[in-house]
Amino acid sequence: MRTGSAVQFERYGDFDVVEVVPQERPEPGPGEVLVEVIAAGLNHVERLLREGALQDHIQLQFPARQGVDFAGIVRARGAGVKDLRVGDEVTGHAPEGGAHASWLTVPRDAVFRKPTHVGWEVAGGLYLAGCTAVEIVRRLRLGPDDTVVISAAAGGVGHIQCQLAKDAGATVIGLGSPRNHDYLRQIGILPVAYGDGEEARITEIAAGRPVTAFIDNHGDAEARELATRLGVPAERFVSSEDRRDVELRFLRAPGSDPAVHDDFAMILKAVEDRRVQVLISGFYPFEYIVEAYEDLAEMHSRGKVVIGMQTVETGARLDWYRSEKARDLRDRYAEEKAADLS
Repeated sequence: MRTGSAVQFERYGDFDVVEVVPQERPEPGPGEVLVEVIAAGLNHVERLLREGALQDHIQLQFPARQGVDFAGIVRARGAGVKDLRVGDEVTGHAPEGGAHASWLTVPRDAVFRKPTHVGWEVAGGLYLAGCTAVEIVRRLRLGPDDTVVISAAAGGVGHIQCQLAKDAGATVIGLGSPRNHDYLRQIGILPVAYGDGEEARITEIAAGRPVTAFIDNHGDAEARELATRLGVPAERFVSSEDRRDVELRFLRAPGSDPAVHDDFAMILKAVEDRRVQVLISGFYPFEYIVEAYEDLAEMHSRGKVVIGMQTVETGARLDWYRSEKARDLRDRYAEEKAADLS
């Protein structure tokens, strides 16, 4: 394959500015590898970047391409690259964006070998959410004496934070909507619903344990006040703005950044060892990139939303990707059952 496709946009805006344009296979420069992308993740911060909401932090040059997470196969090596071979399976990040494409050239130090048993969709959506989660949990130095509250606990970053915190020995209380509580219980998290009375519910489920840390992924203006009332020390409260700053750093970090190497290596090992299980709640073919971002923007998806570049379509049901998602189907049936019983 010598030609492919890439996502591109000419100006800041909503989904209407997104185009899928033809892409010629590029050649890697010195110290670079050419990767045929198999799967790539979607992230809320990338949507905000495209919409122009982060211009104070990152200025785009148009035409711009999007996508930072990816997994794929090395198809060519630039001069000086000796430790990877053509055909090696890799995962990593695109420091300048552009992972939502058939082909991608990146610096050698921006990729890691993909563990054999880690699926393409997991490896393709891991970098930004995984590094963000690792960095935040690492800063809190959680241990067996800690009880931590994590909001948006079933989200792309939140569900990884929850598992890392639990793996460190902490008791983890996950704030989330009731539709996500069964999932949170499955990964060993104590679920609590948002809204009136959440402080009392957190205190009750903590069962006498003091709450020692709080991670706000939800962007709740009252989260800091809630954490203070729960007795969380100020230095162990992580705001949504703190998380955004971490994400923005990793979004454009060079592969040579030591934090990239350390944090991505750590999350890859945790996934490889099955201490962290990354939930993929939406897996879309590349041509449905807009639908994938619309799914993400609805803020209902658990875990990660990922696109696949070479998904198989039999032709029997051309609209099957547009059908009701399994998570929504289950939630609808539960609501209908509750209505029948009332």
